[in-house]
Amino acid sequence: MTSSDCSLDPAALTALRDEPLDWRFKAIPPALWGLSLGQAAKQRLHLFDDGFVAPVVVLEADALEHNLRTMADWCAGHGVRLAPHGKTTMAPQLFARQLELGAWGMTAANASQLRVYRAFGVSRVLLANQLVDAAALRWLAAELERDPGFEFSCWVDSVRSVELMTEALAGAKRPVDVLVELGGDGGRTGARDEATALAIAEAVRESPSLRLIGVSGYEGALAHDSSTHSRQIVAAYLRRLKALTITLAERGFFDGTIVVTAGGSAYFDLVADELTGWPDGLDVVPVLRSGAYVTHDDGFYRSISPLHDRFRSALRAWAQVTSKPTDDLALLTLGKRDASFDEGLPEPQFLRHDGKTEPLDGHAITAMNDQHSFLSLPAGSPVRVGDWIGLGLSHPCTVFDKWQLIPVVDGETVVDLVRTYF
Repeated sequence: MTSSDCSLDPAALTALRDEPLDWRFKAIPPALWGLSLGQAAKQRLHLFDDGFVAPVVVLEADALEHNLRTMADWCAGHGVRLAPHGKTTMAPQLFARQLELGAWGMTAANASQLRVYRAFGVSRVLLANQLVDAAALRWLAAELERDPGFEFSCWVDSVRSVELMTEALAGAKRPVDVLVELGGDGGRTGARDEATALAIAEAVRESPSLRLIGVSGYEGALAHDSSTHSRQIVAAYLRRLKALTITLAERGFFDGTIVVTAGGSAYFDLVADELTGWPDGLDVVPVLRSGAYVTHDDGFYRSISPLHDRFRSALRAWAQVTSKPTDDLALLTLGKRDASFDEGLPEPQFLRHDGKTEPLDGHAITAMNDQHSFLSLPAGSPVRVGDWIGLGLSHPCTVFDKWQLIPVVDGETVVDLVRTYF
């Protein structure tokens, strides 16, 4: 892989904005049905007065742009490249903005995501996983042959995976780039020790279908909070990752630039600390794969992100109070099919009634069903049936996949619409 810019097909983005809107897109007002996405965005509809139905999840434009720029600037200042994990949003419009701000590439998690990326012409993709499915590998080989400018790599963490890839790629015109993945005790995938990693690298060297270009890892599976102990575990793992890279380089496994990649959305500061400052003579490109920074959140990442004091939550759900069966309980038109619940329940933040929006304190979501949220009401709560409740959301990765089309708002005016492909 080179250090040249990553690109995306502008014609595919244009075609995206030509898609007509209709009943398939939940929350979207009938006034926009029949218009293209691009035409609908130009209508500048009001979120509450122009027919959007509850629940609706929105992106807040100012916070979104702030986060994108903040992360791009942080990476540039810390000597690391960024290949954002697109699985967070699966939104090519957001991919395009990330690439405009200097992203080195895009990260995918599986072959289906990779096909979406390629439909929009993403020119450099890290697949942060093993790829052993023969059908997917045959498709990949054809895609690499079709587009000489397409750069791709994925992980290998066993000799068996190397054998399966080699078999599926027999006769392929271009070798597939791979990185040896190093895991950790209690972690997810990845070789657990140096001897295994070296055996994998040797198998890659002997394969006519593969080329070893680096070392990969994922530190986020090893710790789940920002305590000193957790950060020490992560730092120790990253030092092992660096040591393995140096060992492989000394034994002649690499030919040219070495890609070393780790860095989810929780410990990317440690990745920058530990995976920069390489010995003279090693041409290393350290790559982060953070994805959730795009929107940040009002939950998990707010508590653990290294830039929690700089990022701003850009995701918000709006739901209506549909029932108030008792003085201490209200039911909202928002459920598990609309918002994340795996890393914390939605956080009530705003109340809108009589055309005015004001902060809402002392209220909490205590449970969620498929289509309802249970809102606990303190004594004297002003919440009434028919009111709108604005909610902060935790863990954006499990919000975007519930919405094919997400309004982008400036205040309460819809200024754009973001299409997702899950």
